[in-house]
Amino acid sequence: MSMIFPDFFETNQFFIDEKVGFFKFTNAYKVYDETGGEIGLIQQRLSAGQKALRLLLNKKLLPFHLEITDLSGDVLVTIKRGWTFWMSKISLFDGQDQPLGYIKQKFKFLKPSFTISNANNEVIATIAGDWKGWNFSINDNSNNEIGTINKKWNGILKEAFTTADKYVVSIVPQYAEDSNKMAIVAAAVTIDMVLKESQ
Repeated sequence: MSMIFPDFFETNQFFIDEKVGFFKFTNAYKVYDETGGEIGLIQQRLSAGQKALRLLLNKKLLPFHLEITDLSGDVLVTIKRGWTFWMSKISLFDGQDQPLGYIKQKFKFLKPSFTISNANNEVIATIAGDWKGWNFSINDNSNNEIGTINKKWNGILKEAFTTADKYVVSIVPQYAEDSNKMAIVAAAVTIDMVLKESQ
């Protein structure tokens, strides 16, 4: 199925580079395409009350709110989780705050796996792999590999980034116009934040 994507989602390679802040209450990452051009930002939104709670409570119990924005600051995707005491469902919303899909994490020590569902709660993909080695595969619901997540930075980008955490999300070109791409890419490019907030 063909559809029109925001420019952010038109590339098939997303290079994610963490921005390290002086007071690290929140996580923020810059996103680049395969040419090294910056295409957007992933950041966490916290109220003053939530920042205070993070000093008192285990953050894996707390709600979190992530945003993928373009270079103009427009919100493309919002990722939200409510209060939780176990593996909860994480909700994805598009730029108009309409449901885009869901992420569910399965518990596996050092080898997390996630299912990604569309807005109708139908599973469209899974992400599974090794968190310690930071090597994940993205498979569709027929178990065909449609992408990868790893720390293998190539070409001109290899020496360009020096901050704490960085990784690359690659989606197969044949998947470029699939209607599920936004939900899958949104889940994949925010995986580091989701894992950090779940630990």
